[in-house]
Amino acid sequence: MSMRKLPPLNSVKAFEAAARLGSFVLAATELGVTSVAVSLQVRNLEFYLGKQLFTRNGNRITLTDAGQSVYPQTSRALDDLAAMTQRIQEGEMRALLVVSVPFSLADIWLAPRLAKFFEIFPQMAIDVRVEDDPIDMARQGIDLRVSYGDYHYPDLDITRLFHDEVLPVCTSEFSYRHGNNALDLTSVHESAFIHTNWGPNYASHPSWSDWFQMNGTPRTPDPSRGRRVGLSSLAIASARMGLGIALGQKEMARPDLEAGRLIALSPLAIRLGYPYCAFVQKSKSDRKEISRLLGLLAG
Repeated sequence: MSMRKLPPLNSVKAFEAAARLGSFVLAATELGVTSVAVSLQVRNLEFYLGKQLFTRNGNRITLTDAGQSVYPQTSRALDDLAAMTQRIQEGEMRALLVVSVPFSLADIWLAPRLAKFFEIFPQMAIDVRVEDDPIDMARQGIDLRVSYGDYHYPDLDITRLFHDEVLPVCTSEFSYRHGNNALDLTSVHESAFIHTNWGPNYASHPSWSDWFQMNGTPRTPDPSRGRRVGLSSLAIASARMGLGIALGQKEMARPDLEAGRLIALSPLAIRLGYPYCAFVQKSKSDRKEISRLLGLLAG
């Protein structure tokens, strides 16, 4: 068997970091070396491959055609090495599951499913991280990421969990107080509406205007005159506290609806723009605890 011909690992690491971050300076900060050292390592790799990987223009660098060809493969190779190292270390030290979720799913949706998971794996150590997309799963040691949308991590194994929809919910007491048990949303004062602001990264979440339009009612509640919250889970919590009527996500509101803490004022629901999905690195998809947790999340 012939010996593998491998490029110098430090040069590969320097190139991958510079290509990913678009800067020798940022790559140097991440690797804990100087930018000169990064530049020298990249030149070493270029000499080894016999190809120019970057076009340099002052402090700006741009991948050449050869660099564009090399980068995805080096990135995958380093990800695989990182995953292998983590898998071995975890197997030797302790069973640890790292789960990452958006803010809206952490308490109402994820926590009850983790309770069922611990019935199966009572000794499992778990680290739940609440953060926005995008994340670097390999470098942050994430085993499973739940995201809104199926487009964030195209190179990972994906499991579609559920495609939620929104409908108007409030407490029965609030409904009775404002409508004598026959609350008409077309005549409710604008201060009674709870509006969810998902932030600048999301544009597909239905609004109250969308709901009224689907209902055939020409009404556009003004968010500045109502109650505005920055999380869909907080909108449901606000409605549960009797603060108004939320256009709540049905899956997140399900426990409150089933327990009678909230009621649906209309069966008319609007589907969200994207499903919620779980992403797992291919090298970890066969771990039994991850497979079991995926089953609980999708069930």
